[in-house]
Order: sequence, then C-alpha cells, then structure tokens
Amino acid sequence: MLRRNRAFIIVPVFLILLVQSAWASGGSSSETPAHGLNPIVLIGIAVVLLTAKLGGEVFERLNQPTVLGELVGGMVVGNLTLVGIASVAQLKTDVVLSALAEIGVIILLFEVGIETKLSEMKEVGWSSLFVATAGVIAPFLLGWGVGHFFLPNESTLVHVFLGATLCATSVGITARVLRDLNKIKTREARIILGAAVIDDVMGLLVLAVVASAIRSAASGAALSLVSIAVIAVKAVSFLLAAILIGHYGMPHLFKGAGHFKTPGMLLAFSVTFCFALAWMAALVNLAPIVGAFAAGLVLDEVHFKPFDRGGDELLASLKPLSAILTPIFFVLMGLRVDFRSFVRADIVAFATALTLVAILGKQVCSLVVVERGINRLAVGLGMIPRGEVGLIFAGIGSTLILPNAQGVLEPVILPSTFAAVVVMVVVTTIVTPPVLKWAMARPTRVTRLTSPKQT
Repeated sequence: MLRRNRAFIIVPVFLILLVQSAWASGGSSSETPAHGLNPIVLIGIAVVLLTAKLGGEVFERLNQPTVLGELVGGMVVGNLTLVGIASVAQLKTDVVLSALAEIGVIILLFEVGIETKLSEMKEVGWSSLFVATAGVIAPFLLGWGVGHFFLPNESTLVHVFLGATLCATSVGITARVLRDLNKIKTREARIILGAAVIDDVMGLLVLAVVASAIRSAASGAALSLVSIAVIAVKAVSFLLAAILIGHYGMPHLFKGAGHFKTPGMLLAFSVTFCFALAWMAALVNLAPIVGAFAAGLVLDEVHFKPFDRGGDELLASLKPLSAILTPIFFVLMGLRVDFRSFVRADIVAFATALTLVAILGKQVCSLVVVERGINRLAVGLGMIPRGEVGLIFAGIGSTLILPNAQGVLEPVILPSTFAAVVVMVVVTTIVTPPVLKWAMARPTRVTRLTSPKQT
C-alpha cells in the first residue's frame, strides 16, 4: 500500500520538474526550429497526457468518473502559475494542443454516436421522449434566466447559449451508476437511458442552432425569428440527410472498402467518414461535433459485414485513439479554469445558481412519465449529470465571438462563466450516484421490465 501511494507523490513531482526543466532549457521561445515541430509542443503533450492519467487514476479510486479526474488535473496544473511555475501558462494557448483537443472531442462524439442505436431510440416509448423533451426545455429556459440575471450586460445570445449548456445529459455517467447499482435492467433505467440519448440529440440540435445564430450575429447579419427558423431547419435537415446517406449510401461504400486487405481499413474508413461529416457540418455553419455524432449514429452493424467484423470491434479499435486524444480536451478545459475566480463572491453565486437550476430543471422530467408504477423521482435524479457534454458545449462557447455592450469582440463564454460551468458539471456529476442510489432503493410497485398490464 505504501509503495502504491508513493506513486501519487513521485509522479506529480516528476511532472513539475519535467515542465520546469523543459521551459528553463529554452521553452520560453516561441520560434519553430528549422526541422518543423517545436520540441516544446512534445513536452506539452507529455505533460497533458500524464496529468490526464494521474487525475483519472485518483478519481477512479474514489469511484468517480475519470473525466472529472482529467478536468481537475488540468485545473491543478493550470493554476501552478499561482505558486510561481509560470511555464504551464503556454499550454493553455498552444495551437497544436488545441487542435489535438478538437480532434479528441470529435472522436468522442463519434464513439457516442456509434453506441447510440436508432432502432433502440424507436423502442424506448413515449415516456423517454417526453422525459427527454422536458429535460431539454426546462434547463434551457432556467439557464437562460440565470444568465440574464447574473450577466445583464451581455447579449441575449450569450444567455441563450448558457441555457444550451444545461440541456444534455451524460449518458455514460448515468449508465455507469445504474450498472454499479445493478439496476440497469429496470424500467426506470430504460426510460432514463433512452431519454438521455434522445436529449443528447436534441441538445446537439439546440447547440447547432444557437452557435449558428451567434456566428451570423457576429458577422453583422440581422437575426429574426425567420432566420433562426431557417438555421433550425438546416440543422435538422443535416441530421436527416446524414441518416439517409448512412442508410442508403454507406452499405455500398463499405462493401467496396471491404475488398481491401490492408490492416486497419475498417478503422481508417470509419474515421474518414467521421471527419468528412464533421467537415460538412462546419461548411453549413454547424459545430463539427454534430457531424461526428451523426457519422457514428448512421453506422449500423450491416455496414461492417464486408469486413467480417461488428461495431464492437470498431469501438475496440477506436479505444486507443480515443484514450490518447480525448483526455487532452478535458485537461485543456481544466487548464483554462482560474482558481482566482472562485474567491469572487459574484462568480460563486453565479456557479451556485447555475448548479441549482441544472439540477431542478431535470426534475421536471419526473412529471411527464406516462407509464404507471414507475419510480418518478429516480427518473428525474438520473437525468442530472452533465459530465463531458456540458464541458464540450462550454468549450465551443469559449471559441465563439460576439461584440459586447461597448462593441468590443469577446468570447461568448468568458473565463469567469467557464469556471461557473465547470463547477456545475463537477457537482451534478458527483451528486448523482448517491442520490440515484437512494431513489432507486425506494419501494415501488413495478421495478422490472414488465408491461403495465402485468402490474
């Protein structure tokens, strides 16, 4: 045990010394050497990956999602500047790290799309659809209201985007909690997971509409209900077009690619399709992650038959790629959080209010379950965690630009607002396991997958 715990002292010390020695030996120079890549980028990637895995290990031992460990690890490293280690500040704005982080989040949404089955979405029933719809509308409006109250001088689009960050539920975190509780086969679990998947899709569509509206406003275009409706139709049309392409076109393309004997062809072809749809989404002013999710969503088991493999093998092939690239995104999000924000009373109040409405907004879900004998409280509590989805939305917001009241261009999600969103994500993720465990233990007339007639 002593040897095992000693690693948690040795590794961070090694990390700090690594960073310090790297920048002390010329890391402050921003010049690119004649042979191309600046070596400081390499040490930066090494620092970020080590931070991600160390933070993930700590939180895994605490029975918390590793994504929180990656986020908190990034926050700790990013704030080493407060104790005199100024060299880590360069990691926050490094263009190579930012590019790798964006690719990582595209791969993550591609994985989520692959794991989301359209056939299963059709079978979850009206309860999941109603729960998902309520779970998007209520948090969106409450987040909008909180943004208007705490950021009165900001544009309405900033308030709207803040509401959008509260829409989606983290499917992975909720599924893990239900699995750990041995409740994954209950009717409540089926409703929660079905609704979480549906409101992820709805959340991405909301993000697509709001982000496109912000880009249009930043370019000087006048916004009206008609223009917003056009953006919404464009987002929905893109998703439907991707589904049609996947259903009718991809089987033929995969059949042709299946004739190649080159190792890794399935992975390369699938990732190519993912990047192509992400690029197409960007062309029509939608977030690239919408295209990545759509690419995963339309890939079905039938597409993999020419390779004599299934979707599970594709996911297994993606894992090493995702394990390296995706943590870079979450560490980078943590690096951009300034601990000094948390000593400001206004930001603490803002973060508290945002967290409360994020939790309360999802409780509306429990009111719209149509099936009888369902533990409604468990359904509402199971929809709470935002996890990686909220961070992705906030990260996109930090790259969008709008003029403020003085006409100065600034990010939609400012560093102080980003800190408040991070608090909301961490709290909603941590509180879900204990409260869901308590709610699922409450007696209910129906707990297993049976029809209402059987109850």
